[in-house]
Amino acid sequence: MLVLDSRVNNIYQFDQKTVVFKLHKANMPPIRLVVEAGRRIHSTVYAEESPAEPPAFCMMLRQCLRDSWFDSIEQYEFERIVVLGFRTKTGLLRLAVELFGDGNLILINPDGVIIQALFFKKMRDRNILRGEKFQFPPSTGKNPLKVTESDLQVAFESSGDVEVVRVLARSVGFGGTYAEEVLLRAGIEKTLPCKNLTPTDVAGMFSVLQTLLSSLSEGKFDPCIVVGADGAYLDVVPFHLRRYEGYLLKAFQTFSEALDEFFLKVRTAEKALASVEVDKLQAEQKRLKRMVADQEKALADEDAKSERDKTVGNTIYAHFNEFEAFLSKLVSANQRGVEWSSVFAQVLADKTAGKTPEVYIEGIDAKNLGVNFFVDGLHFGLSLRLSIFDNANEYYERGKRAKQKTVGTVVALEDSKRKLAKIERELSEAEHIRSLKPAEMLEALAKRKIETKDWYEKFRYFTTSDGFLVVAGKDVVTNEVLIKKYTGQEDVVFHAEITGSPFVVIKAEGRQITDQALKEAGEYAAAFCRAWRENVGSADVYWVKVDQLSKSGPSGESIPHGAFFVVGKRNWMRNTPLRTAVGVTVNETTCFIGGSVDAVRARSKSYVIIVPGDYQGKDLLKMVLKTLMLKLSKEDKEKLGKTSIEQIREFIPYTKGAINQKP
Repeated sequence: MLVLDSRVNNIYQFDQKTVVFKLHKANMPPIRLVVEAGRRIHSTVYAEESPAEPPAFCMMLRQCLRDSWFDSIEQYEFERIVVLGFRTKTGLLRLAVELFGDGNLILINPDGVIIQALFFKKMRDRNILRGEKFQFPPSTGKNPLKVTESDLQVAFESSGDVEVVRVLARSVGFGGTYAEEVLLRAGIEKTLPCKNLTPTDVAGMFSVLQTLLSSLSEGKFDPCIVVGADGAYLDVVPFHLRRYEGYLLKAFQTFSEALDEFFLKVRTAEKALASVEVDKLQAEQKRLKRMVADQEKALADEDAKSERDKTVGNTIYAHFNEFEAFLSKLVSANQRGVEWSSVFAQVLADKTAGKTPEVYIEGIDAKNLGVNFFVDGLHFGLSLRLSIFDNANEYYERGKRAKQKTVGTVVALEDSKRKLAKIERELSEAEHIRSLKPAEMLEALAKRKIETKDWYEKFRYFTTSDGFLVVAGKDVVTNEVLIKKYTGQEDVVFHAEITGSPFVVIKAEGRQITDQALKEAGEYAAAFCRAWRENVGSADVYWVKVDQLSKSGPSGESIPHGAFFVVGKRNWMRNTPLRTAVGVTVNETTCFIGGSVDAVRARSKSYVIIVPGDYQGKDLLKMVLKTLMLKLSKEDKEKLGKTSIEQIREFIPYTKGAINQKP
């Protein structure tokens, strides 16, 4: 089988019963094996979003099975139980997958003792408890691969008036669907009482049963999905069944592909339909529309206020002499000892008597020691504490401040409009999904299919700040493959002057490699060498052309796998500082990126610099995530909060270090 002899890279648990094994096999794309208790086991080409925090069962599987080798897969006695075998450092561990009833996943040690299970339970015939010996459940019927014609005859003869379909399904453990198929092909009515069967009937059933089993054992599959008249998926079968004649059948190359389409896509479609919160999106759309309207009104008001204050300043200068004469008279009276209250009283008396000056007086602002005017259609006040020049300048300054305030309002308005547009897209998609038929929904969800990865994604890699692809080996195997298979004559190869360093390659791709790219690749090579683990502050790095690397040492000395002998001059980068960076980009999707500091800085909305240190594992990953979040908006933090911190792990050498607080 395809999954056998593959290495378990990681394990994910997406809901209470569904676990996905990410498997690696040499010279093949990653394999994802989905195991759902009570329902299915098959490979999948679709990826679900990983939960931020893996459940306890998933963590136990990772602890026991990560980096193990997928050794075997067996069905127990034709029962709905599949046992997966994994070669680990502690021996052969088994995972029993129960596909009947509510289902269960049970991890078993080499001695047959239960380590962990999805569901612990006590039952009449056996217990699923930690520390107890694992026992298979009692058989529900005979193994159809071992049943004889005589066994069938005895089962039918002892069943009297019981319908033949019931006895056939129970006696050979074939299940109702395939028991009906056997009877249909044998030309026997499924409701016929067993006592009415003839030896010829039994022989016919046994012959059909052997034909079906032969197709299974010889791998003669013709997998397909049975599609209803309304486009709904009705069933998935390994070969054509008579009972589905007349239905539309959607064919597949392998049964695993058919299962993937049927279970994952239909199930995902159902989940998507159930999770579409149109009402919530509509409420958010209304809220954002109100916010946009309020911000547009505030922007218009600020613009109008700015323009008005500028006009008042111009008006003051236009009537400068009148204002100067009038205000000087009031100030002079006060300076001669007349109280302001008396000065204002006289002004109001003159206004009442019609003895107003050229400049029209509207009223007195005794509290703020000012006079209010109505001139050229404008209402405004002048302070007696300021000169006419300063009064005019105050209005000009107000206008400028109002104008500056509009800048922030414009930014907020644009942000609100972007959010509104995003919500409207989501609402449109949600309403579309709600209206789709199952077949149409599957097509809409096809975008979730995992695309074939580029060759460099099996290595460590990043893109320099000036656009060069930099690729690094992860271990001796990938070091060897990177140099032999993916490095060209124009590329540059880096290595640190210390055992335990990866090869790091700058891909020229027809361009002249820049000094900046050399600097960033050298920094990357230094960061991922063993010096990081030993908390060293810097390392010596050199680069050469690929034709300077040889698998033959001096005097025919053997060179170990993953290593190369360097011929000729080395271009040294002495005392290269050990540091790397992790950043986050928040666009349509949230994504962590890693690489040299300059490269990450150029592409990130938020980033942190990491240097050698003593923090490690999940504690360090959480620190990095927390620091990244401090530099993000509330909306971006919510997006990032849904992303697993495990994505950060590959960007930090040895998952060990400290955050540089002074980048």
